[in-house]
Amino acid sequence: MTELLISGALGTPLTILHTDAYSTWLAEQDTQTTNWLATTQFDGKGMSLIPNGAGELSQAIYVSSELDSYWLCGDLVNQLPAGRYTIQGSEEQIKVAAFSWGLGAYKFDRYKHNDKVYPQLVLPTQAQADEVKKLVRSVAIVRDLVNTPAADMMPQHLGEIMENLASEFGASITQIVGDELLEQNYPTIHMVGRASENLPRLIDMTWGDENAPKVTLVGKGVCFDSGGLDLKPGAGMRLMKKDMGGAAHVIGLAHQIMASNLPIRLRVLVPAVENAVSANAFRPGDVIKTRKGITVEIDNTDAEGRLVLCDALAEANNDKPELMIDFATLTGAMRIALGTELPGFFSNDDQVAADMTQSGLKVQDPIWRMPLHKPYLELTGSDIADLANCGRVPQGGAITAALYLEAFVDENISWSHFDVMAWNTRKLPGRPVGGEAFGIRAVFDYLQTRFSK
Repeated sequence: MTELLISGALGTPLTILHTDAYSTWLAEQDTQTTNWLATTQFDGKGMSLIPNGAGELSQAIYVSSELDSYWLCGDLVNQLPAGRYTIQGSEEQIKVAAFSWGLGAYKFDRYKHNDKVYPQLVLPTQAQADEVKKLVRSVAIVRDLVNTPAADMMPQHLGEIMENLASEFGASITQIVGDELLEQNYPTIHMVGRASENLPRLIDMTWGDENAPKVTLVGKGVCFDSGGLDLKPGAGMRLMKKDMGGAAHVIGLAHQIMASNLPIRLRVLVPAVENAVSANAFRPGDVIKTRKGITVEIDNTDAEGRLVLCDALAEANNDKPELMIDFATLTGAMRIALGTELPGFFSNDDQVAADMTQSGLKVQDPIWRMPLHKPYLELTGSDIADLANCGRVPQGGAITAALYLEAFVDENISWSHFDVMAWNTRKLPGRPVGGEAFGIRAVFDYLQTRFSK
């Protein structure tokens, strides 16, 4: 995809017009062009390829009512014939078009050969091409990780991917694996992952100037979720390869941060496990003492994401970061509330929440703040432990899950929690069915605005 964005070489002119401007543009064209458009019955909507007198492609036009859409060229890249194209337009229009051009050509072809030759978009400068490529690659990283079947995306694979990312950008990384988790007091990560032959681990990557503002990202890395002993039905288990979508999001966001050299001290924590069923699987009714010292009764083994996250969040407190953000495919309740394409988030910091929401609107990556309604914390109470890992009633499930996580975050830390689908359930321009990044462009724009002043 990034190889489709180049600079320097000239390409076939590609004119993108608003529907209201089409008639004016048409009146300025020569007779050959107007005759061609009339003969092909082009009605001023969508794309038209216009030949010269020799029958060769001389220009292309694309007419749309949504010129400011970040997904403007998401379908166009699949409709144009192979070749090089140069968009006529402003710098911002070109940037937006290039973003959707790159992601519109996305195909997950690890297991299925894709020999389609896509058209290339020529950008005015190499700097513009490089900027858009970073963003395209960051989103593609998330998609690739989520789309990869669980057999090839277990905790050790996530570890290898983060090792490679650390090597690319000169970051430091450690992994605490298997029984080392018990030795170093990460009991809930170990408990959830111990039934799998794929050893659970906490992957910890750090990058940037140690004196810069500290930003910590935490991503849920449940590489496959069977539900544990509270086994999911077959339909519910079918897409559980995507339950490491939170980890994929923070890895993609970390790539964007490091590639853009943001002036922050970045830490990325990924608790990576497989929630499997075996003789040593954790059970409903068990009680675990977490890293923070809070005891938790297991109400349901299928509410495992908050269990692996709570130890990672407790560890994240130790650096006293200026900002802590976690991503997780955490609750079906959030999908019921907001659907699959609008990620909900919770925050204990009103200013951060407002600014991130504005960033999301700015870059057309909308996010929606949900309430941390404190009275609902009582719904996660337990008769024999400090907390239960599920609310007593199904209503408000996304809120009770967020309140559970908040209990593991120190009070003086600005914390936000994203509950994302990580999956497109329908095909949209530039967004095929499958793994998807939700909210990382919003968060990156917020971080860039806040820390690059």
